[in-house]
Amino acid sequence: MKKTIYLAGGCFWGTEHLFSLIDGVEKTQVGYANSDVPDPSYKMVCTGRTGAAETVEVVYDDTKIGLSELLIIYFRSIDPTSVNRQGNDVGSQYRTGIYYVDTEDLPVIEAVVATVARRYAEPLAVEVEPLRNFYPAELYHQEYLYKNPGGYCHIDPTLFREVKNRKSVANEKTELRARLTPLQWEVTQNGATEQPFINEYDHEFRPGIYVDITDGTPLFISSKKYDSGCGWPAFSRPIDCSLITEHRDTSFGRERIEVRSASSGAHLGHVFPDGPITDGGQRYCINSASLRFIPKSEMAAAGYADYIPLLEK
Repeated sequence: MKKTIYLAGGCFWGTEHLFSLIDGVEKTQVGYANSDVPDPSYKMVCTGRTGAAETVEVVYDDTKIGLSELLIIYFRSIDPTSVNRQGNDVGSQYRTGIYYVDTEDLPVIEAVVATVARRYAEPLAVEVEPLRNFYPAELYHQEYLYKNPGGYCHIDPTLFREVKNRKSVANEKTELRARLTPLQWEVTQNGATEQPFINEYDHEFRPGIYVDITDGTPLFISSKKYDSGCGWPAFSRPIDCSLITEHRDTSFGRERIEVRSASSGAHLGHVFPDGPITDGGQRYCINSASLRFIPKSEMAAAGYADYIPLLEK
């Protein structure tokens, strides 16, 4: 499905060029977002009195690349703690921001922003707001670095080469996409991480079973769930180790072990060696968006009667 997001990352020449190189991005256009002045010119925007931000309209095919993937690339192209400055460009028009047109994208944006924020001691300076308006910039600004290969750009050229060589794999899971929320889709299919503490099952401790949201495979049981204080559902172990697979994850500059559902391949979360020592010492930190909780009273009707005895172990 074709979707659109608006990204302000400093000078829009480099940001536009970066996203135009990504497989799955169908169109980019530079312009001025959330301006207090109708249809401002570049000269007006440079005064800092229009309230506009230099922004790139990114139209993409979300069967080829997810919003979370685009945002991860975006954050790699900016200093997210810098206020009104990227590279050599200074001024409010060079502030960073993510402007959305679909309210269902907000949980995904917040999840990625929260993940990035945990890497920094200082607060992020990236605006997250609905798009109020977008005025295309003058023609000479469009595709500027294609026309002027030696033009100024604040983005590391190695990132251009990396995204140009990235090849997407079309995801045709039409039925699955239709029944998942955008956040569930981004978490399970694109490895996003939901926000801590305010997700659905962090404080859920009723007896029951947790199954893969995508295909219903039983994964975790309430008797192995505990309050770790991490902000996400935490389990000391899965129902059976064969139900999950583990993968090396070096995203966001950290070395972690990713956990996926063995049956569907859906991203679940990560496993850490700081769980209850009396039960193996592992903490399976799992996104609520990857799971569906079925309380004990509904397990038999849902086809999970065989797992009821595990609730007492």
